[in-house]
Amino acid sequence: MYDFDLVCVGSGPAGQRAATQAAKLGKKVAVIERRQCIGGVCLETGTIPSKTLREAVRSFASIPQDATLGLGRRPRPTIEQLLDRVTSVISRETEIQADQLQRNDITVIGGTASFANPHKLLVHTGDVTRTITAEHILLAVGTRPANPPGVEPDGRSVITSDGIMTLELLPRSIAVVGAGIIGIEYASMFAWLGLEVTVIDKRTRPLEFLDGEVADELMYQMRQRRVVFRLGEAVSSIAVMDSGGAHPQGVLELESGKRIVADMILFSAGRVGATDALDLAAAGLSADERGRLPVDDHFRTSVPHIFAAGDVIGFPALAATSAEQGRLAACHMFGVQAGTMASHFPIGIYSIPEISVVGESEEQLTAKRVPYEIGIARYREIARGQIVGDDTGMIKMIVHREHRGILGVHAIGTGATELIHVGQAVLALGGGLDYFLDTVFNYPTFAECYKVAALNAANKLRKMGSVGEGALSTPAKGLATSSAHR
Repeated sequence: MYDFDLVCVGSGPAGQRAATQAAKLGKKVAVIERRQCIGGVCLETGTIPSKTLREAVRSFASIPQDATLGLGRRPRPTIEQLLDRVTSVISRETEIQADQLQRNDITVIGGTASFANPHKLLVHTGDVTRTITAEHILLAVGTRPANPPGVEPDGRSVITSDGIMTLELLPRSIAVVGAGIIGIEYASMFAWLGLEVTVIDKRTRPLEFLDGEVADELMYQMRQRRVVFRLGEAVSSIAVMDSGGAHPQGVLELESGKRIVADMILFSAGRVGATDALDLAAAGLSADERGRLPVDDHFRTSVPHIFAAGDVIGFPALAATSAEQGRLAACHMFGVQAGTMASHFPIGIYSIPEISVVGESEEQLTAKRVPYEIGIARYREIARGQIVGDDTGMIKMIVHREHRGILGVHAIGTGATELIHVGQAVLALGGGLDYFLDTVFNYPTFAECYKVAALNAANKLRKMGSVGEGALSTPAKGLATSSAHR
């Protein structure tokens, strides 16, 4: 009856993983992508470009200073130098992902999709419109940046995160509106390049979901790079002013009366679902005020054969969780036994320094009145930290005071997004403090932080008399609190 068993609208992590899973089940699958490259926003302007840019920034920042430029000064890279690596990675990743779809006999259709009816899609490519039908449809169209109020991004004085990859010149100063993940990531990168950076947000702290101690450490390190935070401040207007220089400047008026002038304004205060062009009403669907689609636990919309996954359904809007949502959606739509999304997924923030968390924070546990204790290991205590020159990172482990189960792990510093997976595995498998006390880690590695943090927590529990007499039967448990226990 239909041209395809499944059509995925969008080739980002959710669409691609759903398409591949369905193809593995022997289904006839197509993917519709309106962008120039396979991979969607994730590959063109989002996750992959921003993380590659971060590594390019770090590489240039590690170049020894040039004595001819003066103490503490380094040659500043051009934007072309920074984006050259990004272009190379995007090209290679596009080839890999296109090859994966081809190997699984998945049809790729370029163009913008819209509904004609619940089972029929119109694909618009230039002046040509193609009609395709599908038994099942997965909407994985992702999101786009919210536009700044009262002014259109011009790619130079006012930009959104999508405009980073098309910059022609690095500014001397930048004002970042929004202290969420995207805003903080780019703010930290620009600060490492020596730009004057100001971060503005109406919330009183950045990344509100973070453990407070980790957020404080991030702000401290960014302030060491001369980042100025204007928190608890709302923007009343944004304008572009001709200052008589080579380029106009951006002007922010804050509700408090403050005025901030910068060469460039990066507006990163939220994203909206890219559902405008879909004509959802023709399929019997509707999005919320931010363009997001509501789904059930199986990622099914209110129309039974239409599913949605990825950023377009809202939280957590991570590339990793989007891919898993797409896989699970494909399983559910074709009757394959599959569970629900794991509750213990890690969150990675690729700022400089990088941050990763899994589980709950101190603030969340305090609000729930859960008794807990913390153990901390700092990179400066770990040989690996000395080897790589990172003496500011740390791992914070939160354990239940009574049953000693792991409640959360929070990491900041070199390799945090990789290191967090050890804590994630133990947490998901129901492990506790004793696992880390009894486990031997490679030396010298950052993973040794888990041992040190566990010993630190065990010492505190012992002092409070919360640990049974036989629980600390070996000298190593509860006596050492640093790498000196080796």
